[in-house]
Amino acid sequence: MKTALLVIDQQKGIDHPKLGKRNNPHAEGIMLNMLALWRESGWPIFHIKHSSKDPESVFWPQQDGFEFKNDFQPKAGESLIEKSVPCAFTNNTLERDLRKYHITDLVIVGVATNNSVESTARTGGNLGFNVTVLEDACYTFEKNDFYGNPRTAREVHAMSLANLHGDYAVVKSASKFVLSHDKTK
Repeated sequence: MKTALLVIDQQKGIDHPKLGKRNNPHAEGIMLNMLALWRESGWPIFHIKHSSKDPESVFWPQQDGFEFKNDFQPKAGESLIEKSVPCAFTNNTLERDLRKYHITDLVIVGVATNNSVESTARTGGNLGFNVTVLEDACYTFEKNDFYGNPRTAREVHAMSLANLHGDYAVVKSASKFVLSHDKTK
């Protein structure tokens, strides 16, 4: 299998109330379904963990929010990549590891759509990987736009996906990915 699953920032801190309202309330279940598919098939999995340098961050290493959520604990044989910036390719071995295993395609799930997911997908596409972002297996939070206008998590999510689709990645639902994958067997 030349396709790796990247599970981004499924850490306890992402559930902190200070992050605000989010979209896609069923995203974790879909992520877990994809994780189960990859595990059952023996395909490569990379767990991406954010290690913030900011003590105020929900991902500060010296508190509980840094730890993976219980259902997203890496298993033996699965890769763990730490990052300290949104992009999972920066200051670590992710690209080298993917190339070592001759991985050409990436499927990205996780959080936040407009932050680590988008940054990682952009870089992956720019590095020549075929990137797929599963829109229903990602989520984000409400945020004010540049001009101070409040945007819902759904609006932030949709704009981020629009930024990616066609230029850096293919964006599709998990069910459409599974259906298209079944046709290639």
